[in-house]
Amino acid sequence: MAPRHPHRRTTAVTALAAVALIVPVSVGCGAVEKALDCAQLAVEISNDVDDLQDALTGAAVDPQQADKILDSLDADIDKVGDRTDNADVGKAIDDLQKAVDNVQKSVDSGQDPDLSPVRDAAGELTNVCSP
Repeated sequence: MAPRHPHRRTTAVTALAAVALIVPVSVGCGAVEKALDCAQLAVEISNDVDDLQDALTGAAVDPQQADKILDSLDADIDKVGDRTDNADVGKAIDDLQKAVDNVQKSVDSGQDPDLSPVRDAAGELTNVCSP
């Protein structure tokens, strides 16, 4: 089993905490709630990416587990897309969806997927979800 990636999770959790602390008090509750929803979902997506990497690396690659995680990523991506109308978040979501689709195609064809575009897109989503 591949080791977990606590640094990425710590970074994502730190980003979520920063959102909670940085959002100005003068911002309406709806805007704060949207920012926190976006950041929370970005953390979930980051965790999904870590899980996907674990499923696709190491001694025993588990394509069925990878498929489950890809389904979870798709669901989390849809959640973020449904909860925001921000253009930057929308672009990050589109980039992430394309990267996830490419990984799915690689897994389906039995090839080793390149996860770096997924990690990059998830990182960008975390950035645009931060105020």
